Amino acid sequence: MIFNSVAFAIFFICFFFLYWFVFNKSLKLQNLLILLGGYVFYGWSDWRFLSFLIVVSALNFFLGIYIDKTKDPKYRRLLLYIGLVQGIGGLVFFKYFNFFIVSFNNAFHSLGINVNLQTLTIIIPLGISFFTFRTVSYLIDIDKGKIKPTMDWVVFFNYVSFFPCVLSGPIDKAISFIPQLEKKRVFDYHQATDGMRQILWGLFKKVVVADNCATITNQIFADYQVLRASSLLLGAFLFTIQLYADFSGYSDMAIGISRICGFIVTKNFNFPFFSQNIAEFWRRWHISFTSWLTEYVFTPLSIAFRDYGRLGLILSILINFTLIGIWHGANWTFVLFGFLYGCYFIPLIMSGGMNRGRSVAKGKLFPSSNELRKILGTFILVVLTNILFRAESVSQAFGYWRRLFSFSLFSLPELADSTSVFITMFFIFVLLSVEWLQREREHGLEINHIQSMPLRWISYVTTFSIILIFGASSKAFVYFQF
Repeated sequence: MIFNSVAFAIFFICFFFLYWFVFNKSLKLQNLLILLGGYVFYGWSDWRFLSFLIVVSALNFFLGIYIDKTKDPKYRRLLLYIGLVQGIGGLVFFKYFNFFIVSFNNAFHSLGINVNLQTLTIIIPLGISFFTFRTVSYLIDIDKGKIKPTMDWVVFFNYVSFFPCVLSGPIDKAISFIPQLEKKRVFDYHQATDGMRQILWGLFKKVVVADNCATITNQIFADYQVLRASSLLLGAFLFTIQLYADFSGYSDMAIGISRICGFIVTKNFNFPFFSQNIAEFWRRWHISFTSWLTEYVFTPLSIAFRDYGRLGLILSILINFTLIGIWHGANWTFVLFGFLYGCYFIPLIMSGGMNRGRSVAKGKLFPSSNELRKILGTFILVVLTNILFRAESVSQAFGYWRRLFSFSLFSLPELADSTSVFITMFFIFVLLSVEWLQREREHGLEINHIQSMPLRWISYVTTFSIILIFGASSKAFVYFQF
């Protein structure tokens, strides 16, 4: 079940009615309804993995309790390792087992040794990365004494499988989300209506921008060997917009749905295309994931390597971003993708500008020439690097880059359907313009500050009409595969 589907609309209307009008007097019944709704939502795509989600939830629920109760440091550490092995080990098995086998075979073949270890037919459970990170952080935080385990299994199972976020995040930590499940929720009209605006904006980004970009980029990447460099540049640009509009569109919808249900979840994107360097870009992109890795991977590494000064910081960054790349998929393209982003941090580390806070065009309509130069430079670097993200192999990525940097870059792109390209480019312009004007707010359609009621409703009706008229057929979200 995906947010941009009729099935989900029917599901959520029924859920909303039961949640706020039937079970609103009982917190326990509301939480049970959320759990049931989460399992229906998750099991809609493939019921076979619902049992896996339930077993993972049960195991980590009891591990959290016993880690907290255990006074023996060795036994406590053993229980933590059981949880980490189950979580990280399960993630590695489902996502990377065949990748390791193929890479192992290829390594020996390159040496002239014939090794043919067999791969397995493995179906990756939807959202495994996202609910695994929730359970792992939960156990680590209990072990460090940051939180106490919840004794309510319904609360914990909801934390793992909360339906707006279970498939593609945001990744909320237990310290901020579990307390919201444990206290009575009262319907907040203003929060709910703003949640609906955010859902509408997320739908616009997904079905109008991302899905139409996908149709064009798929054609360009499939035929990159015969197209002009200008067409390849267009494809790389559109894919970067597609990736952002698809994933941030999902996040907007997940956050909006959560707000309607009375929950505040982590903001996942903060207008990343207006960043002035790569460090700022990653502080604005997939925020819940990068902050998770910062706390549980980068910070421990930087402490371990602190005696090595800047070299230790560079090593920590490279390892951290290589893991970010690997997390995205079992392909060497993702490994190189993450490693390159890590390398982009080196000049910032050497100049001392990695953590420098920046606000672009604060209080102004337009950025300065220096800010614009930095924004465009960062964006171009992101566009070129994302070719690796989209390519099916490293050789295809290098082939794409090689053809991109040729004299045909200065010719007009070859457009199979110029009308759809122009329409898509127009809506990209609308997307970026709106988000530039709204860059100090939570999302693009947060216009409750506009006093004119007719003007606000014109914005809603226009956005909804565009979704109905120009929205492409429903496509799965890109990050469902991660």
